[in-house]
Amino acid sequence: MSSASPTSGTSPVRRLSLAGVLRLRRPSEIWFKPALSSVAAVAPPNLLLLALGRLDLAMYTMAGSLCALYAHNRPYAARARTLAWVVLGMIGGLAVALVTASLTRDAVVLVTVGALLAAVQKALCDATRVGPPGNVVLTFISSAALFVPQSLGQIPGHLALAAAAGVWAWLVGMAPAPIRPHGPERRATAQALNAAAAYAAAHGTGADEDHAAARAAGYAAVQAAWQTLLALPATGARATTRQALERLVVRAEVALAAPADTDPERLRAWAHALRGAGRIPRTGDAPADTDELLGVDAELAARPAPPPLWRRLGPLAPIAARTALGCALAGYASLALGIGRPYWALVTAAALYQANLTLTWSRAVQRVVGNLAGVLLFAAIAPLAHLGQVLLVLCCLALNFGAEALITRNYWLGSVCVTPMALLVTEFAGYQATGDLMTERAVDTVVGALVGFLAAVVVTNRRAGNRVEQAVTAADRARERAARLLAEPAPAPGALEAARRGLAVALTDLRATADGAAGEWWGRALPQERVVLAERSGHRTLAEAVRRQAVRPDRGAGTRTEDVRP
Repeated sequence: MSSASPTSGTSPVRRLSLAGVLRLRRPSEIWFKPALSSVAAVAPPNLLLLALGRLDLAMYTMAGSLCALYAHNRPYAARARTLAWVVLGMIGGLAVALVTASLTRDAVVLVTVGALLAAVQKALCDATRVGPPGNVVLTFISSAALFVPQSLGQIPGHLALAAAAGVWAWLVGMAPAPIRPHGPERRATAQALNAAAAYAAAHGTGADEDHAAARAAGYAAVQAAWQTLLALPATGARATTRQALERLVVRAEVALAAPADTDPERLRAWAHALRGAGRIPRTGDAPADTDELLGVDAELAARPAPPPLWRRLGPLAPIAARTALGCALAGYASLALGIGRPYWALVTAAALYQANLTLTWSRAVQRVVGNLAGVLLFAAIAPLAHLGQVLLVLCCLALNFGAEALITRNYWLGSVCVTPMALLVTEFAGYQATGDLMTERAVDTVVGALVGFLAAVVVTNRRAGNRVEQAVTAADRARERAARLLAEPAPAPGALEAARRGLAVALTDLRATADGAAGEWWGRALPQERVVLAERSGHRTLAEAVRRQAVRPDRGAGTRTEDVRP
């Protein structure tokens, strides 16, 4: 079933709801890793600058240190590359900001450059799927640097500080690799198994909308697991671990396609066995495993190369335009109100923009609530932090940990810690009037959220409907390919499995694309009836493929382990 009703169109204007926007979720399974990494990356440079009496330079070291927030869900080889690119991107944005600040002090020009930088950072982060925290940290650093007095002669030294801290952040991010070299891929596989178990357990009970949501979450977790595993080497010692985990992800896919024939408890047992450093569980069906992995190999061999970056940037043009316009207008509005730090309003606007207008609305509410609560927290913390610079640094570190630990529960809860931390950082160069800082930050938050959201309403994403049409067509073609193979008495080894996986990918992309387009305003009517029919027929074909391959759940067998160490 689909979460959408079978209708030929949708209303051009959609209701923006407050329901659930501030609801707390379960914390991320690895919530403590980004939190500890952030503190480990930020603390040594800040404490060293404190010892040298140059805490005023902390903004530059924090530019590099905050790169440790990225890529925690990626395998370590992919993490190393991603962190390196994040550090280079951070230094590049900082360099543009510092050069601009050294050439002009015209606030309008500075806001304009900051808005353009924010749009570029947003587009690149979305196109490369760098993951959380996305463009927000990059924009925060580059926008703040625009409003720091600068000379050309100081820039090389400041960039060197950022680069040195970035190297340290890279080392912090890679530090767990010798201890748990397969930790990220094991976690991704466990999440796929748990999501599939949740859907299988809910099958046949509750509302159709709940089934659709659980199924979509299951397929998304499976696709995330495949992306993680495919980043591992296909040969060598690590390939053995990859193949053992691939078998488990295939079992999660099978459970999603045939939930009635699945034992959820066995999936959960496999997921639990992946925790820690134990051996990887075996699925207990060697012939089926061989055919499934042949299918994976066949699909990978036929998979086209990823499109070049410039083609991935094309569909993001509306989001980039929203970001540029919203950030610029928010900064200009702050200047018109006489606020001394218009980059606060600019960054607030930059943090709002999500995949569609509905999600942008939710983020705007979360940002305002979190920031205003954070301003009140700053009022309580400031007297303690003003007792000495050591306490100032320690308060910032504590808030840094709290922000990363809480943000997975809900964005607004993390913002409660981010806001006072950002206010305290502005005092590294000297204490300021608490009341003035609170007033300016509160005003800039409201201005940035209001103006930024209005820009999102004005700049519509009319390409969303076209992408839904393309996704429906891709899903229909994948279903037809699988159906043709099902009609053959003896398809080639691995061919049916490859077709089944291709159909699963197409249906996952279709649901994500349809959900994204449904959250836009003033778009053309979406082909909701075609989406529903494509999903229903596609999932029926998936279930038929599973039955054809006679994949057995092996419910009676105990959980055995593969002789593969993590």
